[in-house]
Amino acid sequence: MNDTSLDPARKAVDTLRAREGVELLDGIPDTELDTLPIAIPEAVRAVLREVGGVRVGRERYDFGPPGPGADQWGIGELLVGVSDGADWGPVVHVQPYDDVEIVVEAPSFLSWLTTLGAERRAPTASMAAIPSIEAAEGPDAELAALAAGGDSLTDLVDLRAVPGYPCRVAWEPYHSLEYETADTGSSDIEYELMRGGRVLLLRSVPSGDFLGRPVRRHRVPADAPQVAVTALRALAADHPDLVTLEPGCADAEMDTWPVPVPEDIRTVLREIGGVRMPGLHTLRFLPGVPEHAVEPEVHRMMGGDGTYWPIARVTYGPSVALAQIRIDSDTGEWGYAVSIPTGPRELAEDPELSLLAESLPHLLLTVAGVAREAIESPDFARWVSSALGWFMPNTGEPWTRPVPVEEWSDSTDPLRAALTELPPGTHVADLRDSPIPTDLCFYRSEAWFYEADSLDHLHFVAGGRLVAAIPRKEA
Repeated sequence: MNDTSLDPARKAVDTLRAREGVELLDGIPDTELDTLPIAIPEAVRAVLREVGGVRVGRERYDFGPPGPGADQWGIGELLVGVSDGADWGPVVHVQPYDDVEIVVEAPSFLSWLTTLGAERRAPTASMAAIPSIEAAEGPDAELAALAAGGDSLTDLVDLRAVPGYPCRVAWEPYHSLEYETADTGSSDIEYELMRGGRVLLLRSVPSGDFLGRPVRRHRVPADAPQVAVTALRALAADHPDLVTLEPGCADAEMDTWPVPVPEDIRTVLREIGGVRMPGLHTLRFLPGVPEHAVEPEVHRMMGGDGTYWPIARVTYGPSVALAQIRIDSDTGEWGYAVSIPTGPRELAEDPELSLLAESLPHLLLTVAGVAREAIESPDFARWVSSALGWFMPNTGEPWTRPVPVEEWSDSTDPLRAALTELPPGTHVADLRDSPIPTDLCFYRSEAWFYEADSLDHLHFVAGGRLVAAIPRKEA
């Protein structure tokens, strides 16, 4: 070791050897290091040749081989960023159980080694994780690229400028597990250092649990109607065997419909009256589709005339649901796309729905995006079916938490406050800060009435942004 660039490696090894209570494990030979699917800086290689791991009291750190990712080296719950620089780093410790704790321990692998066996310092600095979608849609172009598009249930820690070491990361999962667990309550988190250790991604994986806090959704572009039309027409032109578009209709015809048709919806329906593709439940937007008919009682329970526009009959085994666009009866806005079971007994006993999109154009943008991905897959229909399986309620997760309407009695939000006038026993949910897709199962609330035929009807506010389940008077 005559090269001065290896001085940090010498210091790390010498410090470990001199420190009481630290046991060094056998080094890793070059023949093994050469087989690893990652670049190993010479200074790091110099350490690994001599030290293949460290045992400090009851803690043991094995330094190889790495996990499947090429951007991090997993050492138990410790993550080390991998890059082509002179050193690896940063070093991040994640304690994912019970109360999640995340600490950025050191800026580099070699500097972290010198802290082993010494008295562990409490974090003196802190930083917050941010929604990955916020980063992806924000003004920082480099961070937007690092966020890789963003995801509603994934937060991002920007490690490019850590304020100090060790540094605690303020973060909490999106799932709850605290009370009223919806099912088995086996939610988890996934964490990954990306882009050479410049960002840490923290993803909530809800399972059998309610969401515990609001999420950030991707922004729907203002020109979504025209973009969706253009995208679908291009797909149909390039892949007519996979994507079929049914003809739209003229404004004069839309003027005769029993509901108002806003301009953003007309932009779509002038060009496209339906969409068919393998693996997707056929979407039909024009009136008079027999398969969209439901029993009068179900029609009433869904809100009745003028409150929704059916777009697809959805089947899953013996279950049937109706995908629909919720219509604001006060403003005429066509709002959220949701899917609701059509069995009268099923809907009355186990009221639920699935949120599909913020609007019809948004739904079509999603369908077009899935179709583009499916074209590159070996099985188009299976890809589409797997990606859009949430058209049927309660076939996936996460679950938005419903609450008794009394919990909103002190709300300053005008939409929530308006719902507090509904009858006692009503359960409510706010879908404005839920991920898409999400399942809303009113009957999973511990306070919901479990007697048969407990639901009288569903009540939607502001084009489906808020939903209320109103029980029968005798429930």
